[in-house]
Order: sequence, then C-alpha cells, then structure tokens
Amino acid sequence: MTDHRQRRALVVRGGWDGHQPVETTDSFVPFLKEHGYDVRVEDETAVYADATYMAGVDVIVQTVTMSTITGDELQGLTAAVRGGAGLAGWHGGIADSFRNSSDYLHLIGGQFATHPAKAPREELAGDSTDNFVRYTVEIVPEKADHPIVAGLSDFELTTEQYWVLSDEYNDVLATTTLAAPDFHPWHRPVTCPAVWTRLWGEGRVFVSTPGHSLDVVEDPNVRTIIERGILWASR
Repeated sequence: MTDHRQRRALVVRGGWDGHQPVETTDSFVPFLKEHGYDVRVEDETAVYADATYMAGVDVIVQTVTMSTITGDELQGLTAAVRGGAGLAGWHGGIADSFRNSSDYLHLIGGQFATHPAKAPREELAGDSTDNFVRYTVEIVPEKADHPIVAGLSDFELTTEQYWVLSDEYNDVLATTTLAAPDFHPWHRPVTCPAVWTRLWGEGRVFVSTPGHSLDVVEDPNVRTIIERGILWASR
C-alpha cells in the first residue's frame, strides 16, 4: 500500500539568542515546504513529550543552544529518532544543547568544548567576534561521494571554529584542524569533526558545526551541506 501522507518537519528552536535560532531556522522553512513538508515550528522543547505527534514526524530540525531538557522530553525525542525520525541541526543548536543530559550527548555523538579566540595581539571588540577565526573545513576524502558533501571541495569560513568532543561511532564527512598557537594551553594541532552523521535505531542524526549565525548558514557551502543533511536524515 502506498503511503500518501504528507511528510512532517518539526522545527524546535530556542536557547541562547546569540546563535539567532529564529532567524536561522526561518531561513530553512521555505526549503522544507518546497520539498513537500508540512512544517510545525515550536519555540520550546515541550513538544518532544507529545508521543502521538512525535511518532508521525519525519525530520526534526533543532536549534536550541544550551538550555535544559526534561526527562520526558528527552525520552520523547530519543524514541522518535529510534523509531525512524531524522534529527538535524547546526552549531550550538545541536552540538551544545542540554548540557544537563549525558543521554542527549550519546544521541548526538559530539559536544562543543570550546571555540578558540583570536590572538591577544589582535584588535578585540569585546564581543563574540573575538572568537571568529579564519579556518578551513576539509571534506574527508573517503567520504567525498556521500550525498551530503558530494561535489564539494574544502572551503574556508571566518566564524567560530568548534572544538568538539566526539566518538568513533560518528560517520565523519568533514573535519577542521585547530592550530596550537603559543597563547593557548594545548601543545599540538587538534583535528575535530565539522560535519558528521550518526545512525540511531531506525533514525538518522546529522550535525554541522558551522552555523553560528544567519550569515554563516547562508554561506553557499554551509547551506548546501545543511539542506542536504536535513533531507538525508529525514525518514
């Protein structure tokens, strides 16, 4: 029997305003609608606890930096992904959410640790731009034919460069290498995942660490990766 049900996308946003959760998610709503999704937007995570609704969601696009999540909300989110819903997001909205929950970290597979600052000798503004550095996102050669990054080459950004703590269960599609200048305490360069996927039950998880603000998600390379990542993750 053919399923003619319209696909459902749930956008959940909130947390720290500095990551522009409203502006960045709003920019992807037309894309979702163009691809046939009925889009529901929520400004809090309570919807995750609605088991009946969550069972019918095809993809969850989450941008909630820090904040907290309750046990029943996390259980609902995890159950939805294990049941086949996709979970997709970018930057702190997915890789620095819900620090109160190790189970959430286990689901996502990567946790923000820091974003190195500019050199002290540089002119600093006293705001978030003090952490904006020029860095390269490098496509993993063995993954160059993955549908999320196919046809893309290494590219540069000037924004926060995420150092994430991760595990080997991730399927890493792109990396970034953080330098070890003498004004930071680490002693050698560190390569971290920048784009990865993760299989969880019947569902799929997609994470892009670039995505600090609207201008970053509008970078053509980042935009392509996130759009493809949402579609790849979707049920």
